[in-house]
Amino acid sequence: MNDHPSSAPDTQGHKAPAWGAVLSMTLGVFGLVTAEFLPASLLTPMAHDLSISEALAGQAVSATAIVAMITCLLIATLTRRFDRRHVLLGFSVLLIASNILVAIAPNLSFLLMGRVLLGIALGGFWTMAAAIVMRLVPEHLIPRALSILFSGVSVATVFAAPLGSFLGDIIGWRNIFLLTAGLGVVVLVAQFATLPRLAPVGHASLRTLFNVMMRPRMRFGMVLTLLIFTGHFAMFTYVRPFLENVSGVAVSGISGILLGFGIANFIGTYLAGALIERSLKLTLSIMPIIMGLAGLSLATLKGSSTIGDSILIAIWGMAFAAMPVGWSTWITRTVPDEAESGGGLLVASIQFAIALGAALGGAIYTASGALGVFGLSGCLMLVAGAVVTLRLRPAPQASAQNEA
Repeated sequence: MNDHPSSAPDTQGHKAPAWGAVLSMTLGVFGLVTAEFLPASLLTPMAHDLSISEALAGQAVSATAIVAMITCLLIATLTRRFDRRHVLLGFSVLLIASNILVAIAPNLSFLLMGRVLLGIALGGFWTMAAAIVMRLVPEHLIPRALSILFSGVSVATVFAAPLGSFLGDIIGWRNIFLLTAGLGVVVLVAQFATLPRLAPVGHASLRTLFNVMMRPRMRFGMVLTLLIFTGHFAMFTYVRPFLENVSGVAVSGISGILLGFGIANFIGTYLAGALIERSLKLTLSIMPIIMGLAGLSLATLKGSSTIGDSILIAIWGMAFAAMPVGWSTWITRTVPDEAESGGGLLVASIQFAIALGAALGGAIYTASGALGVFGLSGCLMLVAGAVVTLRLRPAPQASAQNEA
């Protein structure tokens, strides 16, 4: 883990920060993440309407993640000759088409078809996100720009899950996805108006991808993100069945708890920024441990206290907010010379973890219910936090300032 990446190429195509473009990308993040995780809050009505089990409906999340994982490994190579502005606009078009297909899906196969399109958009966008942000703002503003970008994740977490659960009970889950398609149109217009031309840079190819993956520090980070995100998404995919079947919470109560999770996640994003400025390693190690303790506590309480469950789920959400921001910052410091390839590998690990978490969570949910899922998630988080604490050695910032 002591490899030394070469200096980053000069990617400052704009001397003045293009904040409008950053904000339009943030809006895109909001749309993509909202669409990705709506099934978590609409799992029960979707399963009932399509006449399938909740565990099978949960595989809509797995399908999206699997396609996203494959996409993020190939997209930089397949689009290496295309202006990044046009590529991002293409992802927004896929976001719109995906949600329309899901909204009109008559069966599971049609539902999965729509989720496949979303997976392509997700994998492609996240592969290029950090690399494009590096080109939109000067180097010293990259952490701030990434924080803004990932605030889109937090806002989506605040609104997508609770509003999806609440409004889905009123207007139906299909109309929720149609509204998300409308959001995609807004994203497309905003990005068309603000994104500058961004000619492809670097040497994206499958060989480059392999060479970056072979860097010891990169491999280590991929394994850690796999553990952390598997644990999180096993829990998050089945949080509604846990609240309904274990805690006995009504639909309106579930919406409130998910709203608390989202607000805590939003707050956690800004706390993460401050923590990362002080110590990236501390942030990446302590937050999984907090999540692990929260998950095991939820499994131990067995739904005996709705207030206790609400608090623990909020703590989990606040701690998790640091993970996307933290690991994206880690990428910009570890492989600044091949940020798109490095970003693709990191996203591949995360998307594989989402698929694995949803699939593994579904199997455990079928065998032992939500308590087993939450127990597994907690254990994975504690293991990940311990390994980060003992082994992770963050790369220095490009400016040669050492990690605090």
